[in-house]
Amino acid sequence: MEPREAGTVEPVTQAALLERVERVRRQGRFPRHIAIIMDGNGRWAQRRGWPRVAGHRAGVRSVREIVRFAGDIGLEVLTLYAFSTENWRRPPAEVNALMQLLVEHIRTDLDELHRNGVQIRVIGDPDGLPPVARREVLRAVATTRDNSRMILVLALNYGGRWEIAAAARALARKAARGELDPERIDEALFAAHLQTAGLPDPDLLIRPSGELRVSNFLLWQIAYSEIWVTPVPWPEFRPQHLVEAIEGYARRERRFGGLGDAVPAGTAAPASPAAPGRGDQPC
Repeated sequence: MEPREAGTVEPVTQAALLERVERVRRQGRFPRHIAIIMDGNGRWAQRRGWPRVAGHRAGVRSVREIVRFAGDIGLEVLTLYAFSTENWRRPPAEVNALMQLLVEHIRTDLDELHRNGVQIRVIGDPDGLPPVARREVLRAVATTRDNSRMILVLALNYGGRWEIAAAARALARKAARGELDPERIDEALFAAHLQTAGLPDPDLLIRPSGELRVSNFLLWQIAYSEIWVTPVPWPEFRPQHLVEAIEGYARRERRFGGLGDAVPAGTAAPASPAAPGRGDQPC
């Protein structure tokens, strides 16, 4: 997981970017699911002598551009790490600002997302969000539930260990009630109790800002994901950087832990089964 070297990126037209993506698609190496750790907002602002919240606000522009472009190139699933369970440890003023930005972003962009056929899903614990933020998040999920052009997964109040522990508790409760033989628990059944049930695991995990860690994000699901680290901070991350990551992914060979013949990068791991009794709509 080595970071890419920094360099000046020349402006690229939308048509040129779409052509580059189409070349990857023709090779059969296009990812189905991309997950992004949106990192570097605060440091980007501090380097300019601005408050950290200015970086978060600048990062909203990147969210808009990347979500639009992901839809344009036919990506099936885009997952954004928006707010972790650990982020509550930040100063209250910064947390409050992040929650306000979340509410503003949903109110400003929901109509466009809905028109463009984006289905919004949420992983994490929305009940732990402030009431207004929780209400807006659940409204976005309900409004876009039947859309099918692209799935946008927002990880909010989310932690990978928290999700795994919650799945383990659900299985333990079923076993305690006599509804489940513990010997039947395998990887597929466990995955069916995760909040991402029914979705393909991420093919590509992107981390802006150059940090070499996964930060408790989708710990189960990224077992075989390709990882792309770029020094570009999230407020400066644009569609051309996403295309660079996709092209880098397409040059790799995925082995899924084996030592035999590698498979093309576009070969995805099987989707997690739908969660029992819940369908495939986590929220």
